Amino acid sequence: MNEKATISFTQAVVTNAPAPAQHPQALLDLPPGEARDSLLAVHHVLEAELPKRRLSIYEAGGGSTCYLPLDVLRRAHVTVVDIDAEQLRNNDYAQNRILGDIQEHRFAPDSFDLVMCYNVIEHLGDPEAALARFCAALKPGGMILIGAPNPRSLSGVVTKYSPHWFHIWFYRHVRGRMDAGLPGHPPFPTVFHPLVTLSNLARFATAHGLDTIYRRAYESPRFPEMRLRKPWLAAVVDACAAILNLAWRGAADVRHGDYHVILRRR
Repeated sequence: MNEKATISFTQAVVTNAPAPAQHPQALLDLPPGEARDSLLAVHHVLEAELPKRRLSIYEAGGGSTCYLPLDVLRRAHVTVVDIDAEQLRNNDYAQNRILGDIQEHRFAPDSFDLVMCYNVIEHLGDPEAALARFCAALKPGGMILIGAPNPRSLSGVVTKYSPHWFHIWFYRHVRGRMDAGLPGHPPFPTVFHPLVTLSNLARFATAHGLDTIYRRAYESPRFPEMRLRKPWLAAVVDACAAILNLAWRGAADVRHGDYHVILRRR
């Protein structure tokens, strides 16, 4: 992989960001912290690197939440593919909505400037098939944005090995999302195929002619949410994370429960 092409935002680097009202709701809903900083940085990269013209964007899996910067969204024709009809009904920003499986659905080559797959690949049984189709649909120089949970983190391990009813309980009673588990509402069953890990994803990118231009693992937004909503629970989880980090001697931060990656076709 061409390391010179990589933009590493270890700290927040976005300056002169637009006023909060100019941000999509996905960003405004994030508590202050690393997740918000990283999404701001992603927006900075997209605004700087995408062509300054009308854009064609494919959102692989998409409901009511848009993660694109608003100035990009305003000049984009968005096509969304989702296997859940309720999720498609919730989507109010895509011009083209297709009921289908992103692991199987094909588009013509060189169709899109950007493919966005946000909080989706962890739910797929065959993410390699989906990613291969993303690559085939990209224009030369086009980009893939992936936002996903990190399976090699504290929250990732808990998510992977706990039953789905526990995920629903957590969303309802810790996050306060009382619609959790209802049709069209998260959490959705999680698979965590090995390709979802950052190291395996990097190998896939190299093998498929993609350069990494942004990559960051960051503290899951569930941590600051818990600190605000359930301080006692957050104190317990933070203590467990600190003990695990000491045991791993800095090899990884188990609080880094999510990541962003932007890949560009050579």
